[in-house]
Formats: sequence, structure tokens, C-alpha cells
Amino acid sequence: QVQLVESGGGLVQAGGSLRLSCAASGSIFSIKAMDWYRQAPGKQREFVASRTNGGSTTYAGSVKGRFTISGDNAKSTVYLQMNSLKPEDTAVYYCRVWGNAVYWGQGTQVTVSS
Repeated sequence: QVQLVESGGGLVQAGGSLRLSCAASGSIFSIKAMDWYRQAPGKQREFVASRTNGGSTTYAGSVKGRFTISGDNAKSTVYLQMNSLKPEDTAVYYCRVWGNAVYWGQGTQVTVSS
């Protein structure tokens, strides 16, 4: 089992920045990658960014150039630095880890006002 604790969400004006964190605990030896997803009201959950243990990163087109995913393998933590935020970035952001199984965090709300 892997437990995930997310933090860093909040309310920010358009053009502002936020940094999300996700800390994993438990069976962390099985983790191969840590990702961020988001779900806006009335929409399906969508991929935002991913980081493998080797440091390879992938981004959704809608956030490329504005968001940066990084991580600290020693701390089993992944971060999402979000810059130039737009109202359409408003969503609940979820951390996901995968390895032997897939685990999801509880989500953290990000609200961007215009």
C-alpha cells in the first residue's frame, strides 16, 4: 500500500503561481512514476504531468511551458510548479503513483480567478 498526501492548493489570480506537493509513504519501493491529474467541475479527470523515478517528464499540451513537474526520490515527493495560471486551470488536482499498483491522493483544490 502507498499513501499519498497532497498540499499546496488554493486561490490565486490569473497570471499567478502555485506549487503543489505530493508526499508518498508506505510501500514506496514499488513506485516507478508519480503523476499529476486534474478534474474540473463537470469534466473528466485529465492528465497534467508525469515524472518517472529516472527523472523523465511528460506534460499535457495545455500546460507545457507553464507547469513544471519535479521530484525528490529520497523523499518520495513530487512537486508541480504552476506558473501563468489561467481560470481554465481551476480544478481539483490529484497525485497518482504507479508501480505494482496505482494509487491516488485525495486531491487538492486549485482555483484561479480572472
